[in-house]
Amino acid sequence: MTKSGQERRKYLRLEAPIDLRIITEDKRVDKASIINLSPLGLRFESKEKVEDGQMLDLTLILPKAKNPVHIQGKVVWHKKTSLEDNANYDMGCEFTRIEEDNKNTFLKFFCDLIYSKSEEGKTEE
Repeated sequence: MTKSGQERRKYLRLEAPIDLRIITEDKRVDKASIINLSPLGLRFESKEKVEDGQMLDLTLILPKAKNPVHIQGKVVWHKKTSLEDNANYDMGCEFTRIEEDNKNTFLKFFCDLIYSKSEEGKTEE
């Protein structure tokens, strides 16, 4: 939140515990866990540090989808999750390109996620 108490994000972010495969510019392959997701980016946790500005090839394994979604993204921030030497890294990545045939799959998943979260809220009232 900003000093005035307003959220800086332009888009809704939702918790989305789905699997992610990352290929870095130097061709390192890593598996990570998505913490939250928006239409324009995601936050994930990984054992491997990736520097800000680095481009990534991302593969999202979405539940109920026939095929994984392939996205290109850029790391915009990173930090260690704790002071321990072997701590994971928490990172934010903005999407720079989604393959054309993957856009509908991704947007359907995101809309279904919004709907399921709103239904959960109704049952808790």
